[in-house]
Amino acid sequence: MGRATLIGFSAVAMWALLALLTDASGSVPPFLLSAITFAIGTLVGLVARLFMPAPQVKTRIPPQVWVIGIAGLFGYHFFYFTALRNAPAVEASLIAYLWPLFIVLGSALMPGERLRWNHVVGALIGLAGTVLIVTKGGGIAFDPRYSFGYAMAFAGAFFWSGYSLLSRRFPAVPTTVVTWFCLATSVLSFIAHLALEETVLPANAGQWLAVVALGLMPVGAAFYAWDIGVKRGNIQVLGAASYAAPLLSTLVLIVAGVAEPSLRILAACVLITGGAVLAAKSLIFGKKRGDRAADGATA
Repeated sequence: MGRATLIGFSAVAMWALLALLTDASGSVPPFLLSAITFAIGTLVGLVARLFMPAPQVKTRIPPQVWVIGIAGLFGYHFFYFTALRNAPAVEASLIAYLWPLFIVLGSALMPGERLRWNHVVGALIGLAGTVLIVTKGGGIAFDPRYSFGYAMAFAGAFFWSGYSLLSRRFPAVPTTVVTWFCLATSVLSFIAHLALEETVLPANAGQWLAVVALGLMPVGAAFYAWDIGVKRGNIQVLGAASYAAPLLSTLVLIVAGVAEPSLRILAACVLITGGAVLAAKSLIFGKKRGDRAADGATA
């Protein structure tokens, strides 16, 4: 379980590159960027199949898995992009970033899972650190005029957490199925682009390189790693640790010279790291005897 959790967290680390690479991709509209990068993400899955041993027994993919996967990947991006069009970015991003907390709380409904106080408190501490990062230490103002945008951001958080939790119910479904989720998301994103946006392609080789990098990692390999993590790893720890994404993204921007270090970022680092350690305390420090006995009683 520890190895699968680490693989899942590698997705969070790759998502930290989203802001930098998206900024470097130029003025490509979001749905077109999603269509191109998910097409590249599809190729990542097809190439990975060449190096993966074929399963001895063919696994039939239940119909609901297709619905969950396509709704999760496309639904989250559709609602998030729609939220950014209809609400201020700070408030929309904060609402959208409720998904790690939803994963931690929703895990209590999963078979064989036990939600503990440290999972919830760790996720809340991580959320506090995320507030510092996203708001840049400023205030939050939820204006009723942007209710539709806020609702879209909430729907995005709900869809992604739902996808992550429901995927855990199908551990026998191979991760290679994510290839087809990416393909469907690419096609649907392109349709949304044609309906809602004007076409603007990357203007130079540097911007195209950023688009390719997006498709290879944050919008490619990350989704395959996340599938392994949520199916076989510690989903409460993954949920709480996911709040590291905005922090890592900010640190990447600082290293790239796009952002400046500050005490606010240091405080966010302490909060998010502390929250993740608290949520993962049983993995890091081992379970206490009482915890092991309780797990045995519920098994």
